[in-house]
Amino acid sequence: MATEPPLEPAVSESETDAVRRRYAARQAGDYRYSLLNPAAMAAWQERQRAQARLFARLGWRDLAAKRLLEVGCGTGGNLLDFLRLGFEPENIHGIELLPERFAHARRVLSADTQLHLGDALAVDLAPDSFDVVVAATVFSSLLDDAFQAQLASRMWSWVKPGGGVLWYDFTVNNPRNRDVRGVPVKRVQALFPQGRMQARRVTLAPPLARAAVPVHPALYTLLNCLPLLRTHVLAWVAKPESR
Repeated sequence: MATEPPLEPAVSESETDAVRRRYAARQAGDYRYSLLNPAAMAAWQERQRAQARLFARLGWRDLAAKRLLEVGCGTGGNLLDFLRLGFEPENIHGIELLPERFAHARRVLSADTQLHLGDALAVDLAPDSFDVVVAATVFSSLLDDAFQAQLASRMWSWVKPGGGVLWYDFTVNNPRNRDVRGVPVKRVQALFPQGRMQARRVTLAPPLARAAVPVHPALYTLLNCLPLLRTHVLAWVAKPESR
């Protein structure tokens, strides 16, 4: 009587591989997130103003000497925004996991901007070397709590005393997308327990913005006056100065 071959042992998917799979399933060039979409443009403008005000509150009137790293820099859009704010190309670093996004960022950014392809946990960067470490809609795509904690710890190690983590992400779950989950403010604080956090809610709920802005652009600002309608948090987690 023939015997069946033994089953291969199950191989668990790493969180890094899971992130690759989740992003591969997303549609490139989605108009919902394009700046050609007036609703996306309104949200982008709001976020840029909020970031500029944050740097001003820190007393950073000139960003030319500040060093910045973005974890999960994607196609480079955020880094271009930071260049416009006054960061110098040679002081900017980006880490990106997906080769096609990395390649796009490399095409659009200055050769002086240093980009790193691969898992952020494996990138070798000096500790205490950046004034700003950015994570924008990154942790909402990480569904493993332990991996989140590892990445947050690595990011924190790169922040200079007196610098901080610049965080932007949504706080509520999307019932239509199981590949993401909201990151509440309490979770952000738990990920960076040694930091001093200031946070503000931003970004009108995207489905609401997409319905309202075509009627009249001013409806974005009007509806956004209600904090309960904002789905994201912009936070600064400051690393205390060394004593």
